[in-house]
Amino acid sequence: MNPPSRTSDMFGCKTSGKSMKHGMPPGLRQAPRASLVQLRSLEAVVRLGGVVRAAQSLHLAQPTVSTQLKELSAALGLVLFESRGRGLVPTSIGQRLAEAARAMGAIWQEFEDDAAALQGLKRGRLRIAAVTTTEYFLPDLLGPFARQYPGIQIELAVENRAAVVARLERGDDELAAMMRPPEHLPLARWPFLENPLVVIAPGDHPLARRRRLKLSDLAAEPLLARESGSGTRATAEEAFARSGVSWEPRMALGSNEAIKHAVRAGLGLAVLSRHALASNPASEGLTILPVTGFPLRGRWHLVWRHDRALSLPARTFVDDLRNRLRVRARPDAP
Repeated sequence: MNPPSRTSDMFGCKTSGKSMKHGMPPGLRQAPRASLVQLRSLEAVVRLGGVVRAAQSLHLAQPTVSTQLKELSAALGLVLFESRGRGLVPTSIGQRLAEAARAMGAIWQEFEDDAAALQGLKRGRLRIAAVTTTEYFLPDLLGPFARQYPGIQIELAVENRAAVVARLERGDDELAAMMRPPEHLPLARWPFLENPLVVIAPGDHPLARRRRLKLSDLAAEPLLARESGSGTRATAEEAFARSGVSWEPRMALGSNEAIKHAVRAGLGLAVLSRHALASNPASEGLTILPVTGFPLRGRWHLVWRHDRALSLPARTFVDDLRNRLRVRARPDAP
């Protein structure tokens, strides 16, 4: 039997005659029935748990995302979601398709990274996840990089700690900024900035007139805290335990701004990052209490998966930040 002939396909690749069925190279014998836009919407709906959140994440109208899902289901002839209550739950094949879309996205990102390397960082993408408190300083750290490399698209996802950990688990982002990196993931960690935690009170609180306070002096006051799982809350609770002080939160709030408003309104005291406060807290109607053992000295970390290669934009940003932060003043603290 004669060996199959070898010909050049439309891309200039040498291909056996057997694999040139219908004149198409391997892997392209059948045109995909789904568009990348549809797959992106499906992946976002599965990952975020609903059409509304997916539409917000993708900056699309909700009806647009719903239409894309219907068109995708019709094109494939598959039931991708089931209605449950007021929401949608992916079927097993819908979940599988989302995983495939995520894998395709990762491969495409690798291509974009290679293209960026060839173009000398004229184009590319930098994907960073960050816990909410970093919104007070991270944009300032990204600014010089963005100005130096205007062709790099920066995607910054600001979430609570649990969401950032989930993004690291899925590999949604290359870098993450947080105070308490998870222990169960293979992470490279760079502590790049101090994060003092202070106790705040309303500016006119009676304790504000005291020159020195013990942590036990505060235990009778209502405590306001971030949600369970917050790095700030966990660090504060560890400090309370070391001091033998039982100070349970009276109210949990989902953002630093909500906590500051509640403290200013007299609903209680709170432990917050000094970064979340104005340089003069009195301008916000707040004061930092002089509590023994405070500020708690935390550190902000930039982390990345060391089992996955960083793209050129990510590596360049880390190197740029290292150079700029060789000497950096600490945030103001009492």
